[in-house]
Amino acid sequence: MDTLKLIALDEEDLQILSAHLQDAVLKVGDIEYLAAEKKLVLGANRFVWELAADGKRRRSFERRRSALLFDRVGKVQVTGIDRRHTNDILALLTISFIVTDAPSGFIELTFAAGKALRLEVEAIEAQLTDLGPAWETSFKPEHED
Repeated sequence: MDTLKLIALDEEDLQILSAHLQDAVLKVGDIEYLAAEKKLVLGANRFVWELAADGKRRRSFERRRSALLFDRVGKVQVTGIDRRHTNDILALLTISFIVTDAPSGFIELTFAAGKALRLEVEAIEAQLTDLGPAWETSFKPEHED
């Protein structure tokens, strides 16, 4: 499977990134806000949904190390995440956008257990890139309806 490289420049694109990153896991220490550069970068182990959703019965699935970059970030607000606990694990549920004064708004990264990041952005500019080879996992994330 080829590595994934996606760019998001609008809300529809951001929904596609969110779908690929659903159930990604990362450590708090994998999040870096570069205020002077107006960037937020995070590294995550994403579940490869595009393979799992192909309809074939599988005994194993894949995860890949990926980088997610947000540009034009003016401010970051945190809910339920303690930056001092760099080894705490976060499970990403969704990424959404709330328009304030188009194209400006808030990008919200919602994690399990009520944790979240809220990015104040001038506009949506995000990139998702797989960084290396996949590894096997027998666990497929499941969600209640």
